[in-house]
Amino acid sequence: MARLILLCFKLILLYSIAEAVFEDQVGKFDWRQEYVGKVRFALFDMQAQSSKKVLLATEQNVFASLNSRTGDLYWRHVDKTGPDGNIDTLLLHGQDAVQVVGNGRLLRSWEINIGGLNWEMVLDSGSFQAACFVGLQDSVKYVAVMKKTAISIHYLYNGHQKWLENLPESDTVQYQAVYSGGNGEVYTLGVVPHSHIAIVVYSLEDGEITKQISVEAPWLSDIQAGCAVVGQGILICVDPATVSLYTLDLQEESQMTQIPLQSLGLEVSPGFQPALVSTQPNPARPPLSEFFLQLGPDHHLLLQLSSGQIVTLRDFKPALLASFATTGDKTVAAVMSPKNKTACTLNLFSADSGRRLLDTTLIFNMDPNGGKPEKLYVQAFLKKDDSVGYRVIVQTEDHTLTFIQQPGRVVWTREEALSDVVTMEMVDLPLTGTQAELEGEFGKKADGLLSMVLKRLSSQLILLQAWMSHLWKLFYDARQPRSTVKNEVTIENLSRDEFNLQKMMVMVTASGKLFGIDSKTGTILWRHYLDNIPSNAAFMLMVQRTTAHFPHPPQCTLLIKDKDTGLATLHVFNPIFGKKSHITPPALPQPILQSLMLPLIDQDYAKVLLLVDDQYKVSAFPSTKNVLQQLQEMASSIFFYLIDSNQGTLSGYRLRTATTTTLFATGIVFICDAAVI
Repeated sequence: MARLILLCFKLILLYSIAEAVFEDQVGKFDWRQEYVGKVRFALFDMQAQSSKKVLLATEQNVFASLNSRTGDLYWRHVDKTGPDGNIDTLLLHGQDAVQVVGNGRLLRSWEINIGGLNWEMVLDSGSFQAACFVGLQDSVKYVAVMKKTAISIHYLYNGHQKWLENLPESDTVQYQAVYSGGNGEVYTLGVVPHSHIAIVVYSLEDGEITKQISVEAPWLSDIQAGCAVVGQGILICVDPATVSLYTLDLQEESQMTQIPLQSLGLEVSPGFQPALVSTQPNPARPPLSEFFLQLGPDHHLLLQLSSGQIVTLRDFKPALLASFATTGDKTVAAVMSPKNKTACTLNLFSADSGRRLLDTTLIFNMDPNGGKPEKLYVQAFLKKDDSVGYRVIVQTEDHTLTFIQQPGRVVWTREEALSDVVTMEMVDLPLTGTQAELEGEFGKKADGLLSMVLKRLSSQLILLQAWMSHLWKLFYDARQPRSTVKNEVTIENLSRDEFNLQKMMVMVTASGKLFGIDSKTGTILWRHYLDNIPSNAAFMLMVQRTTAHFPHPPQCTLLIKDKDTGLATLHVFNPIFGKKSHITPPALPQPILQSLMLPLIDQDYAKVLLLVDDQYKVSAFPSTKNVLQQLQEMASSIFFYLIDSNQGTLSGYRLRTATTTTLFATGIVFICDAAVI
């Protein structure tokens, strides 16, 4: 009977502590972060002064709308991965955003307020070249899409095709640009490299060719890279070989006019490819007569085409980035110049005169753990006194987006590198001083009984002190307004929880930026950008030493390998703080074939990493005398497996010691056919 009562008591006790997840809790996230990727196109919604939307199209085939005041997503569309979902171009007029997707396969129109699809048209297959809005009588009604062999005009409101015409001599002429100045005609510009420019003019009404001319240009090979249309249909090109500008009136002239840069007092930086930037605020009107000419990495000029003559309005040197922006009938030029090694300044200039606008200086402080500024997206607006104000999005090399307003206040930052995480490791957090004290609260047997008792008492006093401090903080926070209580997670207050569930998430991204993220809250605790990472690099992250070996700091090693050359480098860092280690990794002059982490440790508790190069020479890291001795003893039981994807073979090698300091992978154990998928 007693046993039955005891059993019932246990069942009641178990029932009382049993827990379950409610149905509405299934699928909930502790935290979630949404990203869009490296930005390819960014356009501000300029319908109204109070508009807060900025549209982004990225290299990850994502089309999204952000709140420019908070950086949060209004909506996001993720297209197919690969070339089929690639966003070729993005155009914005009013509430309609027009995309060409998949190398000209699809033409889409989106309603930007809710992100709904207005219409979608499947186009004829062909290589996409360019697209633009086509306006008539101060209104935009059409979209022109040019492929390698044809051009088509579509209605803006429903996407239906108005007409489609083949491009003449498309087998020899490379058509690269399309232009319309609102005069009822559509211009297509092509080039036969190092020969001539082909210009074909179509009637907007029925697609009939109204004009077709050929202009000699033996110095030109790429229109998109070196040319721009400005003013009343004037094509301007820059040639670094002859150090000259060339102009051509698309409506009247049949010969290009050469203007040596030396006659303007200008010269191109050695080895630099000059670039032109023009602006067309209204697709139903011709572009502005002002344009930027970049002559060096930090040299921009604001030029104006007036009565066939080119006039220098302002010379910006040094100037890292330059961009146009329009609000109402005013167009301004925003220029970013370096202030010092850690900051840049932005200023606005009148586009038609080059005069600097007063009270428009903005300071951009560069993140020492980030990349350099790469692109500039400017949102201009009119103030109450009719002066021009502006906000700006700065995109850096590490794919970070920073939204800034005067006088330099950072409104928000988005770490878009996290959209492409290539590898990750979870690292235990370090013990606090109290936890470390409790780990050794009994002391060691060699200390004696009295010493162990005193050690235990001191540990308990430390624990009591920490508990009282925690209670005092809870009492103090309870008396404060909730808005003033800060529970932010920082590296200073980050420590291991009772069950060691909270970790440091060390993430490596494709851009070469490293992050340390708190697994409990998703807070980014540290970030570090690695310069000069190859665009096609492969990464391998290894934890060589954890936090369990105090006072030795934890250690991670990142192997960065160029897929084309096979050359690799090692980056050694502390995963808790993100700081580079003082340990110097070995130089790797030869391409690396394989890496292997061994269960062996050196005298500082770091695991041994072996690297095999294309000469089958093996490098050990760390390579202390103790490590090399262990490797010599275990060499006969260490094997490498290499796959040749071209030959479809799997080869096995064994470690061999040549000398006390030299290791080789030799003695082929087997070679077999392998199915490489």
